[in-house]
Amino acid sequence: MIDIHCHILPHLDDGAQTFEESYNMAKQAINEGITAIIATPHYQEKYRNDKEKIVGEAYRLNERLQAEDFPLTIHPGQEVRIFGEVLQEWQEGKIQTLADTNYMFIEFPSNHVPKYTEKLFYDMQLEGLIPIIVHPERNQQLIEQPELLYFLVKKGALTQVTAGSLVGHFGKNVKKFTQQIIEANLTHFIASDAHNTTTRPFHFNKAIDTLDKLYGTDIVYLFTENAELLLNGENVMKEMPEKIKRKRVFGLF
Repeated sequence: MIDIHCHILPHLDDGAQTFEESYNMAKQAINEGITAIIATPHYQEKYRNDKEKIVGEAYRLNERLQAEDFPLTIHPGQEVRIFGEVLQEWQEGKIQTLADTNYMFIEFPSNHVPKYTEKLFYDMQLEGLIPIIVHPERNQQLIEQPELLYFLVKKGALTQVTAGSLVGHFGKNVKKFTQQIIEANLTHFIASDAHNTTTRPFHFNKAIDTLDKLYGTDIVYLFTENAELLLNGENVMKEMPEKIKRKRVFGLF
């Protein structure tokens, strides 16, 4: 299996702090059946990890893992916190797409979706880039206004939910919204967003088992195959998106 979102590179952000932690994360990933990871350090105001730095750290980690005969390959990526000059900094070579494909992670602030998002996503797609919204299930505005997520997906954005969200690591509300996103065909990938082996581990096997029990093997295949298609720079599979239905409470929505 392929994990397209992971903070395994050491000393770059709030993920692994040392090579030893990266090494332990690699062991945990292998135990979860993961054979390839796209390392996605944060790119934001606090952590300015540009492309050159990420590519170098991914190369060094691969060398050390290969020396230990680890059956795991690390590919460079980046988790880009949305800002107005994304395209400009990509053109300047500061932003790393996922494994050098045309797919790019975009992270929203936790409590809202910036008003310029639609325009930015449109401009990105004109340049041949495909924005992937990371962990939309943990964004407060999307929880309150799921029709906004539907609109962005309808306009060509992809999304990636977190394995830990599906299994309840971030609470019942996030778990429920994650299920609603999956059921409405509003997501295309599941990934670990692992930061360590303790408080933010992979949860990958448990999430895959949960997907299988709730939705069957077809959805498991969709997510696992899409990760491979992404890594190869190919078009991913998409189902027709639907609006999340609000449930009535005492006759009201």
